[in-house]
Amino acid sequence: MKLVRWILGSLILFFDFIFTPRSKKRAPEDQAKLDQQTRDFKLYQFKACPFCVKVRRAIKREGLKVETRDAKNNEQYRQELLEQGGRVKVPCLRIEKDNQVTWLYESNDIIAYLDKVAA
Repeated sequence: MKLVRWILGSLILFFDFIFTPRSKKRAPEDQAKLDQQTRDFKLYQFKACPFCVKVRRAIKREGLKVETRDAKNNEQYRQELLEQGGRVKVPCLRIEKDNQVTWLYESNDIIAYLDKVAA
């Protein structure tokens, strides 16, 4: 089973690389405003997870700057996700806004939220 996951993960990453979406072009001041809005967003993810790839592609497509944190290979990020987010489940978007932290799970919910922010 591990071999199958490795093969599928490698294929997902290969096709993601080949068919990388283009970022939206915005006026520099609009992009700076958006960068300011997303500066405290953190995406906890596994590199080859298909749902994480889906979210990363949406981030790229919208031209957002969101820090990615590898919760599979970095024990500190995994612990943050468990202790602060409540569970080790990816993708997970950590949103810090007005001194409050929200943990958003589920790729479709994350993409919908990011689309709303980018609109």
